Amino acid sequence: MSDNPANYFKRYRSAIGFSNQADARNFLAAKDITPGIDFGYIDLLNERISLVIHKLDEIIKLRNDINRFCLEKILGSYSVIRTADILPRLNNQGRRPEEVLFSWLRGYAICEYFTPIFSQLFNIPISSISQIGNDDLVNIETFKRSPQADLEFKIGGKTIRLEVQSGFQGINDIKEHKVREARRVNSVSGVITVCIHIDVFNGQVAFVRLDKIPENDVNFVTRQQMEGQSVLAIDQNYFKWRLLDQLPGLADLELGI
Repeated sequence: MSDNPANYFKRYRSAIGFSNQADARNFLAAKDITPGIDFGYIDLLNERISLVIHKLDEIIKLRNDINRFCLEKILGSYSVIRTADILPRLNNQGRRPEEVLFSWLRGYAICEYFTPIFSQLFNIPISSISQIGNDDLVNIETFKRSPQADLEFKIGGKTIRLEVQSGFQGINDIKEHKVREARRVNSVSGVITVCIHIDVFNGQVAFVRLDKIPENDVNFVTRQQMEGQSVLAIDQNYFKWRLLDQLPGLADLELGI
């Protein structure tokens, strides 16, 4: 045992065929093996998203063309993503590509489904609502986190941005970097950012004026299940619409718009 440990470790790894530590780690953990995409599993996940949308529409009765909506927004979007061949690279936080796709497509479909509600709530034509988020179906970067809001429109000279979120487990949070971005944009250009959080699990919708949340808000917490990120836990008082009830008026939301 004349070698010091570091030299021995290097000599050992070289003996089993590895010239650097990263290659040895990847080999031993099988990180160098890329699993094939399970397209049958994706088909089942897409069917589940469609079923969720159908169940929501049974109570909200928002769309007469619900089958066409699911065909275009879910299966059509998936077709574009698959053709772009980015599925193997969807591995956020080590999750399988099928799971990343499901999470993204589910949230995308919910946002698209509720867009007519946003038009009605803010009393604006649906054609005046622009998509400004970083969602590009053929760009791998769109499946990574971004602080930019999803939708934008104008009311009486004011620019309003909507950050549309969906919750499916009964845990309702807003990531802190979304709040910081909203405050920054408001200080620079006066743009108002509202988070509309659709709690599908409990059947309620929260409306939160993000640019008005103070830095020391007592509802900021750290979620270990979200990689230790700081988030704003949405207080129950922000939930102004129960999906089994009629849509409230804009004034009832207390957004100061």
